[in-house]
Amino acid sequence: MKAPWPAPAKLNLFLHVTGRRADGYHELQTLFQIIDLADELTVERRMDGQLARKGSEVGAGPEGDLVLRAARLLREAAGRPELGAELRLAKRIPIGAGLGGGSSDAASTLVALNELWGLGFSDDELAGLGLRLGADVPVFVRGTTAVATGVGECLTPARVAPAAFAVVFPGVGVRTRDAFQAPELTRNSPIITIPGFLSPGWMGAPLPGRNDLEPVVAARHPPVRAALEWLGQRGHARLTGSGSAVFAAYAEPAAARAALAGLPAGWTGFVATGLARSPLAARRDAERQGAHGPR
Repeated sequence: MKAPWPAPAKLNLFLHVTGRRADGYHELQTLFQIIDLADELTVERRMDGQLARKGSEVGAGPEGDLVLRAARLLREAAGRPELGAELRLAKRIPIGAGLGGGSSDAASTLVALNELWGLGFSDDELAGLGLRLGADVPVFVRGTTAVATGVGECLTPARVAPAAFAVVFPGVGVRTRDAFQAPELTRNSPIITIPGFLSPGWMGAPLPGRNDLEPVVAARHPPVRAALEWLGQRGHARLTGSGSAVFAAYAEPAAARAALAGLPAGWTGFVATGLARSPLAARRDAERQGAHGPR
Protein backbone atom coordinates (compact mmCIF):
# COMPACT_ATOMS: atom_id res chain seq x y z
CA MET A 1 0.00 0.00 0.00
CA LYS A 2 1.35 3.41 -0.95
CA ALA A 3 1.68 6.22 1.56
CA PRO A 4 -1.41 8.40 2.09
CA TRP A 5 -1.94 11.55 0.07
CA PRO A 6 -1.90 14.77 2.15
CA ALA A 7 -4.93 17.08 2.16
CA PRO A 8 -3.59 20.25 3.81
CA ALA A 9 -5.53 22.95 5.61
CA LYS A 10 -5.51 26.67 4.84
CA LEU A 11 -5.94 29.98 6.59
CA ASN A 12 -7.56 33.06 5.06
CA LEU A 13 -5.14 35.82 6.04
CA PHE A 14 -7.86 38.24 5.01
CA LEU A 15 -11.26 37.78 3.37
CA HIS A 16 -13.18 40.62 1.75
CA VAL A 17 -16.67 40.16 0.32
CA THR A 18 -16.62 42.57 -2.61
CA GLY A 19 -20.05 41.96 -4.12
CA ARG A 20 -22.92 39.59 -4.70
CA ARG A 21 -23.72 38.11 -8.10
CA ALA A 22 -27.14 37.63 -9.62
CA ASP A 23 -26.82 33.85 -9.13
CA GLY A 24 -26.44 34.33 -5.37
CA TYR A 25 -22.71 33.61 -5.21
CA HIS A 26 -20.41 36.18 -3.61
CA GLU A 27 -17.43 37.93 -5.16
CA LEU A 28 -14.40 37.71 -2.89
CA GLN A 29 -10.85 38.79 -2.44
CA THR A 30 -8.89 36.58 -0.09
CA LEU A 31 -5.36 35.40 0.58
CA PHE A 32 -5.14 31.63 1.01
CA GLN A 33 -2.20 30.51 3.14
CA ILE A 34 -1.55 26.76 2.98
CA ILE A 35 -0.47 25.33 6.35
CA ASP A 36 1.09 22.06 7.44
CA LEU A 37 -1.93 20.56 9.23
CA ALA A 38 -3.36 17.91 6.90
CA ASP A 39 -5.88 15.12 6.55
CA GLU A 40 -4.61 11.92 4.98
CA LEU A 41 -6.23 10.12 2.06
CA THR A 42 -5.32 6.61 0.97
CA VAL A 43 -6.52 5.39 -2.43
CA GLU A 44 -6.49 1.84 -3.78
CA ARG A 45 -7.80 0.55 -7.07
CA ARG A 46 -10.88 -1.68 -7.04
CA MET A 47 -11.56 -4.00 -9.93
CA ASP A 48 -15.34 -4.20 -9.41
CA GLY A 49 -16.05 -0.64 -10.52
CA GLN A 50 -17.24 0.43 -7.08
CA LEU A 51 -16.32 3.63 -5.23
CA ALA A 52 -16.16 3.09 -1.47
CA ARG A 53 -15.20 5.57 1.23
CA LYS A 54 -13.97 4.40 4.63
CA GLY A 55 -12.34 5.99 7.64
CA SER A 56 -13.19 9.20 9.46
CA GLU A 57 -16.76 10.45 9.52
CA VAL A 58 -17.25 13.78 7.79
CA GLY A 59 -20.69 14.71 9.05
CA ALA A 60 -22.40 14.00 5.73
CA GLY A 61 -24.07 11.08 4.01
CA PRO A 62 -22.81 9.60 0.74
CA GLU A 63 -24.40 12.36 -1.37
CA GLY A 64 -22.76 15.08 0.72
CA ASP A 65 -19.36 13.41 1.18
CA LEU A 66 -16.96 15.52 -0.88
CA VAL A 67 -14.50 12.65 -1.27
CA LEU A 68 -17.10 10.44 -2.94
CA ARG A 69 -18.53 13.35 -4.93
CA ALA A 70 -15.05 14.20 -6.25
CA ALA A 71 -14.39 10.59 -7.21
CA ARG A 72 -17.70 10.30 -9.05
CA LEU A 73 -17.19 13.62 -10.81
CA LEU A 74 -13.72 12.66 -12.03
CA ARG A 75 -14.89 9.26 -13.27
CA GLU A 76 -17.80 10.88 -15.09
CA ALA A 77 -15.56 13.52 -16.68
CA ALA A 78 -13.23 10.78 -17.89
CA GLY A 79 -16.12 8.75 -19.32
CA ARG A 80 -14.79 5.69 -17.52
CA PRO A 81 -17.66 4.18 -15.48
CA GLU A 82 -15.74 0.95 -14.97
CA LEU A 83 -13.11 2.60 -12.75
CA GLY A 84 -13.29 1.82 -9.04
CA ALA A 85 -11.40 2.78 -5.90
CA GLU A 86 -11.42 2.46 -2.16
CA LEU A 87 -10.77 5.75 -0.41
CA ARG A 88 -9.77 5.89 3.25
CA LEU A 89 -9.78 9.26 4.96
CA ALA A 90 -8.06 10.06 8.23
CA LYS A 91 -9.30 13.44 9.49
CA ARG A 92 -6.93 15.79 11.28
CA ILE A 93 -8.59 19.08 10.30
CA PRO A 94 -11.61 20.01 12.46
CA ILE A 95 -14.93 20.05 10.62
CA GLY A 96 -16.68 23.42 10.30
CA ALA A 97 -13.57 25.34 11.35
CA GLY A 98 -12.99 27.42 8.21
CA LEU A 99 -9.72 25.55 7.58
CA GLY A 100 -10.84 24.10 4.24
CA GLY A 101 -10.79 20.44 5.26
CA GLY A 102 -13.65 19.23 3.07
CA SER A 103 -12.47 21.18 0.04
CA SER A 104 -8.92 19.93 0.52
CA ASP A 105 -10.13 16.33 0.82
CA ALA A 106 -11.97 16.77 -2.49
CA ALA A 107 -8.90 18.26 -4.18
CA SER A 108 -6.67 15.45 -2.97
CA THR A 109 -9.21 12.91 -4.22
CA LEU A 110 -9.15 14.47 -7.70
CA VAL A 111 -5.36 14.60 -7.80
CA ALA A 112 -4.78 11.12 -6.33
CA LEU A 113 -7.32 9.34 -8.53
CA ASN A 114 -6.09 11.16 -11.62
CA GLU A 115 -2.72 9.52 -10.95
CA LEU A 116 -4.06 6.14 -9.80
CA TRP A 117 -6.32 5.78 -12.83
CA GLY A 118 -3.78 7.27 -15.26
CA LEU A 119 -6.31 9.75 -16.65
CA GLY A 120 -3.87 12.49 -17.58
CA PHE A 121 -6.06 15.46 -16.66
CA SER A 122 -4.09 18.71 -16.38
CA ASP A 123 -4.06 20.78 -13.21
CA ASP A 124 -6.24 23.36 -14.97
CA GLU A 125 -8.79 20.67 -15.83
CA LEU A 126 -8.79 19.30 -12.29
CA ALA A 127 -9.20 22.81 -10.86
CA GLY A 128 -12.16 23.36 -13.17
CA LEU A 129 -13.77 20.15 -11.95
CA GLY A 130 -13.00 21.11 -8.37
CA LEU A 131 -14.83 24.42 -8.71
CA ARG A 132 -18.02 22.43 -9.27
CA LEU A 133 -17.53 20.96 -5.79
CA GLY A 134 -16.64 24.17 -3.94
CA ALA A 135 -14.99 27.54 -4.40
CA ASP A 136 -11.97 26.59 -2.25
CA VAL A 137 -11.16 23.37 -4.12
CA PRO A 138 -9.09 24.94 -6.96
CA VAL A 139 -6.50 26.48 -4.63
CA PHE A 140 -5.84 23.08 -3.09
CA VAL A 141 -5.57 21.45 -6.53
CA ARG A 142 -3.01 24.02 -7.65
CA GLY A 143 -1.13 23.78 -4.37
CA THR A 144 0.31 27.23 -3.79
CA THR A 145 -0.46 30.08 -1.45
CA ALA A 146 -2.47 32.50 -3.58
CA VAL A 147 -4.67 35.56 -3.76
CA ALA A 148 -8.15 34.58 -4.93
CA THR A 149 -10.80 36.74 -6.54
CA GLY A 150 -14.10 35.99 -8.27
CA VAL A 151 -15.91 33.37 -6.19
CA GLY A 152 -12.46 32.11 -5.23
CA GLU A 153 -11.49 30.50 -8.53
CA CYS A 154 -9.27 33.26 -9.99
CA LEU A 155 -5.92 32.53 -8.39
CA THR A 156 -2.67 34.51 -8.43
CA PRO A 157 0.26 32.80 -6.66
CA ALA A 158 1.57 34.91 -3.78
CA ARG A 159 4.80 34.79 -1.84
CA VAL A 160 4.14 35.37 1.86
CA ALA A 161 6.92 35.81 4.39
CA PRO A 162 7.18 32.67 6.59
CA ALA A 163 5.19 32.70 9.82
CA ALA A 164 4.10 30.43 12.63
CA PHE A 165 0.42 30.51 13.48
CA ALA A 166 -1.32 29.85 16.77
CA VAL A 167 -4.69 28.38 15.78
CA VAL A 168 -7.60 27.92 18.18
CA PHE A 169 -10.68 25.81 17.45
CA PRO A 170 -13.37 26.58 20.06
CA GLY A 171 -15.16 23.28 19.59
CA VAL A 172 -18.12 24.42 17.48
CA GLY A 173 -18.70 24.23 13.75
CA VAL A 174 -20.00 27.05 11.55
CA ARG A 175 -21.92 26.49 8.33
CA THR A 176 -20.43 28.53 5.52
CA ARG A 177 -23.80 29.00 3.85
CA ASP A 178 -25.31 30.53 6.99
CA ALA A 179 -22.49 33.05 7.33
CA PHE A 180 -22.69 34.20 3.71
CA GLN A 181 -26.48 34.47 3.75
CA ALA A 182 -26.58 36.66 6.85
CA PRO A 183 -28.41 39.92 6.02
CA GLU A 184 -25.97 41.94 8.15
CA LEU A 185 -22.92 40.78 6.13
CA THR A 186 -20.98 43.63 4.48
CA ARG A 187 -20.80 42.95 0.74
CA ASN A 188 -19.07 46.03 -0.68
CA SER A 189 -15.47 45.82 0.57
CA PRO A 190 -12.86 47.31 -1.77
CA ILE A 191 -10.14 45.32 -3.50
CA ILE A 192 -6.86 45.93 -1.65
CA THR A 193 -3.17 45.51 -2.37
CA ILE A 194 -1.22 43.28 0.00
CA PRO A 195 2.45 44.38 0.10
CA GLY A 196 2.51 43.99 3.88
CA PHE A 197 2.45 40.20 3.56
CA LEU A 198 5.28 40.04 1.05
CA SER A 199 8.19 40.93 3.31
CA PRO A 200 9.43 39.78 6.72
CA GLY A 201 8.16 41.65 9.74
CA TRP A 202 4.39 41.53 9.24
CA MET A 203 4.02 38.92 11.98
CA GLY A 204 2.94 40.47 15.26
CA ALA A 205 1.48 43.54 13.55
CA PRO A 206 -2.21 44.01 12.79
CA LEU A 207 -3.06 42.04 9.66
CA PRO A 208 -3.85 44.04 6.52
CA GLY A 209 -7.49 44.02 5.53
CA ARG A 210 -10.04 42.10 7.60
CA ASN A 211 -12.38 39.13 7.47
CA ASP A 212 -15.82 40.48 6.60
CA LEU A 213 -17.42 37.33 8.00
CA GLU A 214 -15.84 37.78 11.44
CA PRO A 215 -18.38 40.15 13.04
CA VAL A 216 -21.28 38.08 11.68
CA VAL A 217 -19.91 34.77 12.97
CA ALA A 218 -18.76 36.20 16.31
CA ALA A 219 -22.19 37.69 16.99
CA ARG A 220 -23.99 34.45 16.18
CA HIS A 221 -21.57 32.03 17.86
CA PRO A 222 -20.48 33.05 21.38
CA PRO A 223 -17.62 30.46 21.51
CA VAL A 224 -16.08 32.07 18.44
CA ARG A 225 -16.35 35.52 20.01
CA ALA A 226 -14.75 34.16 23.17
CA ALA A 227 -11.88 32.59 21.18
CA LEU A 228 -11.23 35.86 19.35
CA GLU A 229 -11.13 37.73 22.64
CA TRP A 230 -8.90 35.14 24.33
CA LEU A 231 -6.35 34.88 21.50
CA GLY A 232 -6.60 38.62 20.94
CA GLN A 233 -4.98 39.12 24.35
CA ARG A 234 -1.95 37.23 23.03
CA GLY A 235 -1.70 38.57 19.49
CA HIS A 236 -3.70 40.03 16.63
CA ALA A 237 -6.43 37.41 16.30
CA ARG A 238 -8.55 36.87 13.21
CA LEU A 239 -11.21 34.42 12.04
CA THR A 240 -10.29 32.15 9.13
CA GLY A 241 -12.86 31.62 6.39
CA SER A 242 -16.35 31.43 7.84
CA GLY A 243 -14.91 30.06 11.09
CA SER A 244 -14.97 28.80 13.68
CA ALA A 245 -11.18 28.63 14.04
CA VAL A 246 -9.23 31.79 14.84
CA PHE A 247 -5.52 32.44 14.45
CA ALA A 248 -2.68 34.84 15.19
CA ALA A 249 0.68 35.06 13.41
CA TYR A 250 4.12 35.02 15.03
CA ALA A 251 7.69 35.13 13.80
CA GLU A 252 8.73 31.96 15.66
CA PRO A 253 6.98 28.69 16.58
CA ALA A 254 8.00 29.18 20.23
CA ALA A 255 6.00 32.40 20.40
CA ALA A 256 2.98 30.69 18.84
CA ARG A 257 3.24 27.83 21.35
CA ALA A 258 3.48 30.31 24.23
CA ALA A 259 0.32 32.05 23.00
CA LEU A 260 -1.61 28.79 23.42
CA ALA A 261 -0.60 28.26 27.05
CA GLY A 262 -3.60 27.99 29.34
CA LEU A 263 -6.04 27.11 26.56
CA PRO A 264 -9.58 26.91 28.00
CA ALA A 265 -11.12 23.49 28.48
CA GLY A 266 -13.05 22.19 25.48
CA TRP A 267 -10.96 24.12 22.97
CA THR A 268 -8.23 22.74 20.72
CA GLY A 269 -5.10 24.66 19.88
CA PHE A 270 -2.16 23.92 17.61
CA VAL A 271 0.81 25.62 16.00
CA ALA A 272 0.86 25.62 12.21
CA THR A 273 3.59 26.60 9.77
CA GLY A 274 2.75 28.54 6.64
CA LEU A 275 3.85 26.75 3.46
CA ALA A 276 4.75 28.31 0.13
CA ARG A 277 3.86 25.07 -1.64
CA SER A 278 1.40 22.37 -0.73
CA PRO A 279 2.58 18.87 0.21
CA LEU A 280 -0.13 17.61 -2.17
CA ALA A 281 1.65 19.30 -5.10
CA ALA A 282 4.96 17.83 -3.98
CA ARG A 283 3.44 14.34 -3.79
CA ARG A 284 1.84 14.72 -7.22
CA ASP A 285 5.20 15.71 -8.73
CA ALA A 286 6.90 12.75 -7.07
CA GLU A 287 4.28 10.36 -8.46
CA ARG A 288 4.72 11.71 -11.97
CA GLN A 289 8.49 11.54 -11.80
CA GLY A 290 8.26 7.96 -10.57
CA ALA A 291 5.99 7.01 -13.46
CA HIS A 292 7.81 8.84 -16.23
CA GLY A 293 11.27 9.62 -14.90
CA PRO A 294 12.64 13.15 -14.27
CA ARG A 295 11.13 15.83 -16.45
